[in-house]
Amino acid sequence: MDGDGSDSPVTIKNIERELICPACKELFTHPLILPCQHSICHKCVKELLLTLDDSFNDVGSDNSNQSSPRLRLPSPSMDKIDRINRPGWKRNSLTPRTTVFPCPGCEHDVDLGERGINGLFRNFTLETIVERYRQAARAATAIMCDLCKPPPQESTKSCMDCSASYCNECFKIHHPWGTIKAQHEYVGPTTNFRPKILMCPEHETERINMYCELCRRPVCHLCKLGGNHANHRVTTMSSAYKTLKEKLSKDIDYLIGKESQVKSQISELNLLMKETECNGERAREEAITHFEKLFEVLEERKSSVLKAIDSSKKLRLDKFQTQMEEYQGLLENSGLVGYAQEVLKETDQSCFVQTAKQLHLRIQKATESLKSFRPAAQTSFEDYVVNTSKQTELLGELSFFSTGIDVPEINEEQSKVYNNALINWHHPEKDKADSYVLEYRKINRDDEMSWNEIEVCGTSKIIQDLENSSTYAFRVRAYKGSICSPCSRELILHTPPAPVFSFLFDEKCGYNNEHLLLNLKRDRVESRAGFNLLLAAERIQVGYYTSLDYIIGDTGITKGKHFWAFRVEPYSYLVKVGVASSDKLQEWLRSPRDAVSPRYEQDSGHDSGSEDACFDSSQPFTLVTIGMKKFFIPKSPTSSNEPENRVLPMPTSIGIFLDYDKGKVNFYDMDQMKCLYERQVDCSHTLYPAFALMGSGGIQLEEPITAKYLEYQEDM
Repeated sequence: MDGDGSDSPVTIKNIERELICPACKELFTHPLILPCQHSICHKCVKELLLTLDDSFNDVGSDNSNQSSPRLRLPSPSMDKIDRINRPGWKRNSLTPRTTVFPCPGCEHDVDLGERGINGLFRNFTLETIVERYRQAARAATAIMCDLCKPPPQESTKSCMDCSASYCNECFKIHHPWGTIKAQHEYVGPTTNFRPKILMCPEHETERINMYCELCRRPVCHLCKLGGNHANHRVTTMSSAYKTLKEKLSKDIDYLIGKESQVKSQISELNLLMKETECNGERAREEAITHFEKLFEVLEERKSSVLKAIDSSKKLRLDKFQTQMEEYQGLLENSGLVGYAQEVLKETDQSCFVQTAKQLHLRIQKATESLKSFRPAAQTSFEDYVVNTSKQTELLGELSFFSTGIDVPEINEEQSKVYNNALINWHHPEKDKADSYVLEYRKINRDDEMSWNEIEVCGTSKIIQDLENSSTYAFRVRAYKGSICSPCSRELILHTPPAPVFSFLFDEKCGYNNEHLLLNLKRDRVESRAGFNLLLAAERIQVGYYTSLDYIIGDTGITKGKHFWAFRVEPYSYLVKVGVASSDKLQEWLRSPRDAVSPRYEQDSGHDSGSEDACFDSSQPFTLVTIGMKKFFIPKSPTSSNEPENRVLPMPTSIGIFLDYDKGKVNFYDMDQMKCLYERQVDCSHTLYPAFALMGSGGIQLEEPITAKYLEYQEDM
């Protein structure tokens, strides 16, 4: 079986790098061949599947998006793996449900299909080479007999049919002459036992006799007749063996023929490594020198600033001390008052007058100071606060000399956040950059979050799995070889307060195709009020009311938190947006011209003029008015209801946040993710996104940010 055993131990030991499993970083143990043609230990495949399966379950239970299948996760217990390895295990117990995982070798996703691990071939060739390596590594370590009574003897041969090793005596006993066992195939002592014939993992009773050129794997005739390879091009095993062996031999001969070139390049690489070591040390010393110069400048400025502060502090304290001593002199029996009391004891009039005049002026001055007390100096040192913001920013951008690589600039107009974040940037010298690194992090007041990095080849990227109701910072830098540009200025974006709710306009329920025009994608509606209204103009008299044309979303909400956004065209005359319950919508759509309209209903909470009586009542709908490039805040008992305080500029994009469980709806300015208005809403029935238009107007639903969205933006 080991027909190529002439390889020297030195050759075997030199190929250790090829015998290491990419998952466990140890020598292969029962390696399996993945669909991507890389090999991985049998045990490692099970550990990967079980670990990913557990991580997905944790994500589902915690309702979190923080896990990633490419993260290195703790391995499952050996007890759990052993239970899967036992015969009779069932798929509904501890069997990993996940069949897709990233190959540790190439990181491409591998799908094992319905059969899972059972559908993979063992790499017996690799297993044999690993066994040779083990034997060469342990050299004098003997393989003991499996059948000897203790103490076991050293084995002399191994039976490939029995998958056991024997000493001479035990082999004679268990393989007597004249029996079938005497015809078993035996080799030198080994621990690597492989079957004589490879069987199909999908049809376990069929032997492998063909090779699928499309899937690059051996198959049986049943796989070709009616299995997964029915329409694939196959060839005989002997033909595939001959072709692949010829190709491999030619490749090996080519590499051997280039041995002198390889050695020359290895020598060159050694020189480059030494040069890199020297240049790296030199660059390190230069960097230290530059930073030491900065430290000297900072120390000098620090000493100067502290000296100025100390001098000012001493001067102010001296003034306060003098002033305090003067005031202490105004106390009885001390200072100025005590001296004046002693002067009053003088009986000689001329002497008294001579002294008292000056003393009287001093006491008058002290009396005036009591009436208007003023400290002798200021306690604030605001004039001595060092402003280092500009220097801090410059130091933060301190980087290696970019050799002409310009700093990329994030395009704030084309960058946005919705269900995902889309970041676009512009680079003046686009052709000079090999790639870019986009960095982002969540801004947390309490902790300084670390930056996440993504390498990007283009000038835009979609970031997924951001947390709701959070603030993120984004920045980008360009790379040319090993040289990078400084980071761009940070862009701050705010994520929506809840997951994005996807829906389209409903073209059936209440849709008035005479007044409204809906596009084919059903994400844009326009009001065509005009011609029909003019035809009916002869009936319009004083007090005539023109009705609203309603259109709703095609999906209702019965629980949870949801957020959606849209744009109202600037030319729109009057648009109402918000939410409405199913029963209220039926009333509106049945009689749009009756007093059931929100304009006249007492509990509408909007522009009826009678909101004051029902501010706190929970109603089955909430609509706000938008028009003429303005956003109108409904009246409220807790804030000013003056017109100038209720009229805001119309946001470019408007968001609606519905918390069904708490019965609350909020209206947002999407550009700043700022709440403009909040109101309670009755959630006893199914709620729908609701829109109404009067006169000319248009509404465009915000499109979710996906890979297709990015392609569309690039085409634009």
